[in-house]
Amino acid sequence: MAVSRSRAAVSARRRKRRMARVTHDLSDAQWAALTAEWRGCAYCGATDRALQRDCVLPISRGGRYTLENVVPACGSCNASKCNDEVTSWLRRKKLDERAFLLRQREIALELVARFAGPDHAVT
Repeated sequence: MAVSRSRAAVSARRRKRRMARVTHDLSDAQWAALTAEWRGCAYCGATDRALQRDCVLPISRGGRYTLENVVPACGSCNASKCNDEVTSWLRRKKLDERAFLLRQREIALELVARFAGPDHAVT
């Protein structure tokens, strides 16, 4: 069987390898709590769109799907950010970098404390 050499196929294989190299521990309950706390896109505040899991520190830069590293993002913000560093991306988009970082840290600390129990691992 021939292996596809299209750009999309090569990118998909690379992503699959990157994802397999790290441990992701974001549970469905944690994701539900994150979306409830943010009440919309963490970056632009949109509430009328489906939300996607976005790593603040991208997987390609050493990030993981964890409670402290994931925020809900609309498809537009998630695609625009791609694997950029979040602070420079926020500045380029003229979004409030300080407000995002403070809110992200506040929510992460609250949820880590909430999920810190025998059934949930804290990283």
